[in-house]
Amino acid sequence: MNNLLMLFIFVPILSIILLALNLLLAPHRPDEAKVSAYECGFSPVYGQTRSTFQIHFFLVGLLFLVFDLEILLLFPISVTLYQVSTFGFSIALIFFIVLTVGFILEIGSGAIKLTSLEVKERSDI
Repeated sequence: MNNLLMLFIFVPILSIILLALNLLLAPHRPDEAKVSAYECGFSPVYGQTRSTFQIHFFLVGLLFLVFDLEILLLFPISVTLYQVSTFGFSIALIFFIVLTVGFILEIGSGAIKLTSLEVKERSDI
């Protein structure tokens, strides 16, 4: 059987069958808490449902994803390092240098703050 045939025909048919089995065999017993505004059962407090969100957490998460995916791209080079020889190693080295420069620029711009906890000294009089 061809791989594309398996991908485009068998997988959608299997997913439809499994979804239909779930709809037919799964228990469906909604109670008052499940059908309320929140699944936890608490009524919303009007006017106070939104809280302030610091963009710093978003930036850290986004930078983590970018650098994590860029490092993930280096895995194929590390596996095939014998086949790519010196040229492949130099390209990987340039990639590491660009990644390091980008990381240093992010720290320099203040998007990532590397601060340590300062311990206040206690003065005994």
